[in-house]
Amino acid sequence: MTARALDRLGAGGWDVVVAGARAAGAASALLLARAGLRVLVVDPSRPGSDTLSTHALMRSAVARLAAWGLLEEVRDAGTPPIRRTVFRYGEDEVVVPIEPRGPVDALYAPRRTLLDPLLEDAARRAGATVVHGAAVLDLLRDPAGGRVRGARVGVDGRSVDVPARLVIGADGLRSRVARLVGSEAIHRGRHATASVYGYWPNPGIDGYLWHYRTDSSVGFIPTGGGEVCVFASLPAGAFRVSGSAGLQRLHRTLLELGAPELAPLLRPDAGVRLRAFPGMPGFLRRPIGPGWALVGDAGYFRDPLTAHGISDALRDAELLAGAAVRALAEDDDGALEAYPQGRDGPAADFLDLTDRIASFEWTMEELPALHLELSRQMRRRAGGSAPRADRPAA
Repeated sequence: MTARALDRLGAGGWDVVVAGARAAGAASALLLARAGLRVLVVDPSRPGSDTLSTHALMRSAVARLAAWGLLEEVRDAGTPPIRRTVFRYGEDEVVVPIEPRGPVDALYAPRRTLLDPLLEDAARRAGATVVHGAAVLDLLRDPAGGRVRGARVGVDGRSVDVPARLVIGADGLRSRVARLVGSEAIHRGRHATASVYGYWPNPGIDGYLWHYRTDSSVGFIPTGGGEVCVFASLPAGAFRVSGSAGLQRLHRTLLELGAPELAPLLRPDAGVRLRAFPGMPGFLRRPIGPGWALVGDAGYFRDPLTAHGISDALRDAELLAGAAVRALAEDDDGALEAYPQGRDGPAADFLDLTDRIASFEWTMEELPALHLELSRQMRRRAGGSAPRADRPAA
């Protein structure tokens, strides 16, 4: 970026600076820009780069993409429709068909190399400015009250002060913005699972498949490019491997234990690169303060075992955008309170239940009831009808 272009960022007259152009940040920017606000998004990563993700979109996320006019792009990019979810508890199996309802004809699990740029491009079309290779280094504050008034943005070893009426941290679970404003957890989980995953050519898996044992879990998520994401999870305390060979052995062992009928279809010598997440207990941070807000994993992180991270991120982006538009229009910080009021109660309940599942401190007879309660909470948050009493919902 040239010095002149950098100076223009500092003189842009921004309403909002968003740190992070992943799903939560890009979705927030999209909705704020569509409301007529001047939005700058900065992200240190390369455009279209990959990130750790379960990929799975639940019904509420698919409905939001449809409402924002983006679902057709997900389909057109070759993301396969998911029309059923299978829960396998040891030898028992529960099949849940994905019933078309409203704009949701199926579920989808796009790669993040598709979803994040899609949301980012939509934000640009709405008028937002997105700069990659740039990061929030510090926050600008009123000398007297300490209110956040913008951000110091670093690009190519240089920095510029960017005044803004609101700074949004959408910069992940180790959020710099959260650290700079001193946002602490108001609710915490106690358990965590570690996950190892990779992408294989899809041998014909046509739905979400979740296989559970009392000490581990294996999941299959069909995604774009004719591939299936195959993950293996276990309690974080049991995750003690090093190097790619160790990851390969662990993943293959858990795959053969959890899904022995599918393991032969996924060759260990296929040259698949595995990625690992060592686990972190979930948390719910205070998401707003004078001149700042947090969204996505920066404000609310739950264990990935239940695969709801993206769906929650899009929901929270919508909640935050609605509150922020009103707060900035009325010049009233109090209007931002609508965001935690809409987020915190359901999020805390969902975090607790996810934490219970991530503990692996249940019997195979107890786990279906936990999944059923997870489904009930999903439906309540989405305003839908209750699931059938004999099976979880997707």
